[in-house]
Amino acid sequence: MSRERIWKLGVLLIIPLLTFIFPSPEGLTDLAWKLFGIYLAAIVGLVIKPYSEPVILLLAIAASMVIVGNLGGKEIKMAMVLSGYASGTTWLVFSAFTLSAAFVLTGLGKRIAYILIGKIGGTTLGLGYVTAFLDGILAPATPSNTARAGGIVLPIINSVAVALGSDPDKSPRKVGHFLMLNIYMLTKTTSYMFFTAMAGNILALKMIVDILHIELSWGGWALAASLPGIIMLVLIPLIIYKMYPPEIKQVDNKVIAAEGLKALGPMTLREKMLCALFILALLGWIFSSSLGMDEAAVAICVMALMLLLGIVTWDDVIKNKGGWNTLIWYGGIISLSSLLSKTGFFIWLADTMAKHINFGDHGNIAFLIIVFLSVIVRYFFASGSAYIVAMVPVFATLANVSGAPAMITALALLFSNSYGGCVTHYGGAAGPVIFGVGYNDIKSWWLVGLVITLVTFLLHVTLGVWWWEMLIRLNYL
Repeated sequence: MSRERIWKLGVLLIIPLLTFIFPSPEGLTDLAWKLFGIYLAAIVGLVIKPYSEPVILLLAIAASMVIVGNLGGKEIKMAMVLSGYASGTTWLVFSAFTLSAAFVLTGLGKRIAYILIGKIGGTTLGLGYVTAFLDGILAPATPSNTARAGGIVLPIINSVAVALGSDPDKSPRKVGHFLMLNIYMLTKTTSYMFFTAMAGNILALKMIVDILHIELSWGGWALAASLPGIIMLVLIPLIIYKMYPPEIKQVDNKVIAAEGLKALGPMTLREKMLCALFILALLGWIFSSSLGMDEAAVAICVMALMLLLGIVTWDDVIKNKGGWNTLIWYGGIISLSSLLSKTGFFIWLADTMAKHINFGDHGNIAFLIIVFLSVIVRYFFASGSAYIVAMVPVFATLANVSGAPAMITALALLFSNSYGGCVTHYGGAAGPVIFGVGYNDIKSWWLVGLVITLVTFLLHVTLGVWWWEMLIRLNYL
């Protein structure tokens, strides 16, 4: 075991030990205080990463079982520690990962990309919009934006950059610099446009619902994000194009598209069936309440149909490490969060904040401050999931006690987690993958990211708020 891992484990051990050394604060039970120590250690573990996320959460679950076994009494049962693994939220993410993998395995993702290149990729700016369309089409079915941007979009767009003679070392500004920035900034936008476009969305909503007691469906989320999201999909390629114009302006897109489609061959039956199931999944998520099914049930049904029809095999599911990793650690963090909720921790936190923070009757000012802080704080997190686990409950609780409009603030927080990661090249797992191709420098990346983050923030707190308030008045939210 390396020294680095030893000191990281030492930090994680000290945090819960402090809850044993120091008595619980007034108004908080001993059980809640000690479970908070484990939860906090899990958050820190997700940030400093002595082990991968599933290992950290399994350790936290094991420690929670010991605590509950000794202090739980009659109210908190041992089975509650594992409640996250029975949550529809966890299984929705897992099932959506399988749907995402099918786009890669069948080649349908590539086919859609080359069709788009042939239709609208005649200029370099057009290629920017090809990326927007492709990412937007794939987003509802790919809860890993790293897999979407890094596994489907990046290889195709990078091959186009190479074909146009753009080399990471010798000629990055021909087209590669523009195209790589475009991929990342766009995927941080599409990631908040759909409930299932990023695994963190599902976790964040679960936490916010528990604290702010709102209801938000898949269709409601998509509708709320549609106006600001579409505007940003239009603006992002233009902003990057103006800030760092590529040297090549025209592209022989017909040849690129024809060669790509020729290599794929005719559309297979698996691809056609996947198209049908993808549409079925979207319709199921949009009309889930009318069907009497929640989003998780729709996702599991689609996954079962994919296995039944042979679009994917069980071996493909087993090989999907991202899905299994997410199943373990998401189920774990939801369990810990649920335990804190059941033991009254968030009620105590809200009461404590209410005593020390007072916005008076200025709920709208509280809203602006909370959302702005969420964007600023996001800068310090290399992992969107770590940010969600650490900060979303805090900001949601602050909104709950400050008089900020609950649904409006919830939407703004749910969306800011994603676009707040634009600022840096480590703001999400897709960042290092795309930055690592070598076309971009840190200065231009951070500058473009800052501009896009600020533009998105201003759009959301102005036009976005107007849009959300109108949807609430029309009972669409």
